[in-house]
Amino acid sequence: MSQAVAYQSPDESTNMEVLVFTLATEEYAVDILKVQEIRGYSGVTRIANVPDFVKGVTNLRGEIVPIVDLRVKFDLGSATYDAHTVVIVLNIGERVMGVVVDGVSDVLSLSPDQIKAAPDFGSSLSTEYLQGLGSIDDRMLILVDIEKMMTSREMAMVEQAAT
Repeated sequence: MSQAVAYQSPDESTNMEVLVFTLATEEYAVDILKVQEIRGYSGVTRIANVPDFVKGVTNLRGEIVPIVDLRVKFDLGSATYDAHTVVIVLNIGERVMGVVVDGVSDVLSLSPDQIKAAPDFGSSLSTEYLQGLGSIDDRMLILVDIEKMMTSREMAMVEQAAT
């Protein structure tokens, strides 16, 4: 059984800046330093024989960018794409990619004491891509390790770094 580890910044006095977004009824967050831009959702070009969570690709100023639907990836049901649906464009490693989310709410600063380890759910739920849980007042944020998720073997979106 794996043990969840709390987020630790290089300097324990350093806050973590996160972009908060929604999927279904939950709030998630990713490290703001991975975010290139936020765009409204527009159609994508479907690619054959890719996993269901890969919506396709889009042309972003001459660069072909793969688009992943996090609702499908996290098994939260199918999304209704509307005026609030956005694509968060990310810089992961040497790649640019996008993730579709239901909406973006704000950018927050989390101090190390506001970030707790993700609980271990055993084999019933994978916490492999969770960085921890952020708590601000009455809000609970699920912190996603977006780099770890996008560089995982199942995603195959970015080359894994040589070890």
